Amino acid sequence: MIREYSDNATAALFVMHSDNNQFSGRGLRNANSLPINTFIYNKGGEQKVTIDEISYTMPSRCILPLVSNQHFVFEQPDALTAWQFNREFYCIVDHDAEVGCVGFLFYGIRHPMFIVLNETAVEEMSHLENVFSNEMMVKDNFQGEMLRTLLKRVIINTTRIAKLQSESYQLFPDEKMDIVRKFALLLECNFKEEHEVRFYAAALNKSPKTLSNVFALLKQSAPSILIRNRIILEAKRYLHYTEKSAKEIAYELGFESPAHFSRFFKMYSGTNISAFKNL
Repeated sequence: MIREYSDNATAALFVMHSDNNQFSGRGLRNANSLPINTFIYNKGGEQKVTIDEISYTMPSRCILPLVSNQHFVFEQPDALTAWQFNREFYCIVDHDAEVGCVGFLFYGIRHPMFIVLNETAVEEMSHLENVFSNEMMVKDNFQGEMLRTLLKRVIINTTRIAKLQSESYQLFPDEKMDIVRKFALLLECNFKEEHEVRFYAAALNKSPKTLSNVFALLKQSAPSILIRNRIILEAKRYLHYTEKSAKEIAYELGFESPAHFSRFFKMYSGTNISAFKNL
């Protein structure tokens, strides 16, 4: 079942999927028409999900946040409930002070993030699912705001649970971990143009060495590795899901020349571009 709320005046879009055996995400193949963010709740048993051609096991009774440029296919989509929304409906970046999920649940450096719910959280999610379903049937001037309020509740509850399950958030205060979150968002917004740690360090008012030391203290991968991995991930998405040539991808991702991109890709992916396309 697919239920949709839209507002022509603002281009806001919110979609709820429940027991939809066609539910999937086409990522870069159709990114312009998809809602930006997706919350997926697996109500059934453990199942396989393939995200950007990599298979993972999604545990039972857990939530998975995804963003619009991710391609995903589930083994049992009819066991899921999903909420999708674009930035015109609710911009998590502009409202990060309210929900605190940017750079953590969404656009974070840990991917994918499977957030397992305990019995109390499962009951809460089942209740919210029913409230969402009922609200999607109401057509009045308050519907959009009510749906946004419910969505914020889902995001905040999920963020709380995820932080309790994160070793880093248990060991270090939010102020320290916010550096990681801010870096992750900066990376997502700038990785195509900015490939050097010094750019991100300056944006965070840190020296490159200090930023690297903070990530080491917080038991995170080095910023240089995270930048490199993000570029490689996007390159693979373009190669998998678009008809762009290696030359077009090279310039799209901020490389000075296709040759530089080819060397970079082979060094950090372990294969050359031609062989990767044929996998």
